[in-house]
Amino acid sequence: MERFLTEEQQMIVDIARQITDELIIPNRAELDKHHQFPREILNAIAQADLMGLSIPEDYGGYGGSIFDSILAIEEFGRGCIAVGTAYAASGLGVLPLIVAGSDEQKQTYLPPVASGEKFAAFGLTEANAGSDASGIRTTAVLDGDQWVLNGTKQWITNGGEAQIYLVVAMTDKSRGARGASIFIVEDGDPGFSCGPKEHKMGICASSTTELIFKDCRIPQDRLVGRKGTGFITVMKTLDSSRPGIAALGVGLAQGALDMAVTYAKQREQFGKPIISFQAVQHMLADMATQTEAARALTYAAAKHIDANPKDMSKASSMCKVFATDVAMKVTTDAVQVMGGYGYMCEYPAEKMMRDAKILQIYEGTNQVQRNVIGQELNKEYNR
Repeated sequence: MERFLTEEQQMIVDIARQITDELIIPNRAELDKHHQFPREILNAIAQADLMGLSIPEDYGGYGGSIFDSILAIEEFGRGCIAVGTAYAASGLGVLPLIVAGSDEQKQTYLPPVASGEKFAAFGLTEANAGSDASGIRTTAVLDGDQWVLNGTKQWITNGGEAQIYLVVAMTDKSRGARGASIFIVEDGDPGFSCGPKEHKMGICASSTTELIFKDCRIPQDRLVGRKGTGFITVMKTLDSSRPGIAALGVGLAQGALDMAVTYAKQREQFGKPIISFQAVQHMLADMATQTEAARALTYAAAKHIDANPKDMSKASSMCKVFATDVAMKVTTDAVQVMGGYGYMCEYPAEKMMRDAKILQIYEGTNQVQRNVIGQELNKEYNR
C-alpha cells in the first residue's frame, strides 16, 4: 500500500532496507546461534547516519520525528528484531536526556550516541519493579558533591555493551514514585558493573544483563532534570518509545509473511503449490491483513504522538499492544504454513516465533498496556 512518505522518509526506508537485506538477514542465524552482539551491523547503521535519527540536530543528530525513527526500526525488525532491539534501545537510553536533560548534558552525551561512537541503555527494571515502576529499590544518596548509588537493575537491554546508562533510582523513598530521579552513569564509573549476559528464549543477539551498583559514585551534575521528577520523565520516555516496539512487531510480521508466502508458492503437495489450497490462502490472507492493520495503527500513532506530545499514552499503548500481538500470531502461523520445515532451526521461521514473544513483554507487558488504555478511556468519558 502507498505509505505517502516524504522523499527524506523514503530515503530512510531505502537505506535501512539495504542494510537489512545485505547485512542483517545473511548474518542473523549466526548472531542468534552464538548470542553475538551485532556491533559491526550497528557500526554500519551509524556510518549510514541512522543512529541519530531521533536526536536533535543541535546535538549531532538528524532531528527526525518518532515516525522517522519507526520507519528504520520496522525495516531492521523485518530482518532480525534482536538487531532492531539493540538499535532502538540505544535511542531509548538517551530519550530521558532529550526529554529532561540540561543543555550541557545533551552536548556531552548525545553527539557520541548520534555518531554511533557510543551506545546507550536505559536502566529501569528491577527484580521487584517491572510494570510497577514505583517499586524501585535502587537508591541514590547525595554525599557532598557526589551521588552514591546502590542497587541492582535487571534485564537491561544493551547492558555490558553500552557506554552510557540512564538509571532510575530513589532519592526519597518516603515519596513513592515522586521520590524517583534519573542519573547518568558511565561505563567505568567506580562501583558500577554489569552482570553476565542472560540466556534468553529469543532475541539472543541482543545483550541483556544486570546493572550492579555498589557504592557507585558519580558527580552531582549527573542528575537529569530536577530531583524527584524521574517518574514523570520515565512515563514520557516510554510513551515516546513504545511505537518503536510496535514497529519491531510490524517488521517481524512482514518478514514472517514474506517467508510464508514464498514457501507456499514453492512447496508442492498433491501435484500443486500449497498456496493454491484455500486453507493456506486464508491463513496467508489473515496474516497479510493483520500486518497491514498493525502497520496502519503504528504509523497513525507515531504521527499522532509527533503532533500531540502531551497526549500520547493511549495511542502509544494501543499500537504496542496490537502490533506485538499481531507479530506473535503471524510468526506462529508462518511456522504452521511451513509445517515441519518451519519448526527446524535451519529455517528462520522458528527464530521469528521465538523472538516475537518478547515484544508482548518488554517496555510494559501488553496486559499493563490494556490497563493504560482503559484508564485513558475512563478519563476521556468523564470529561
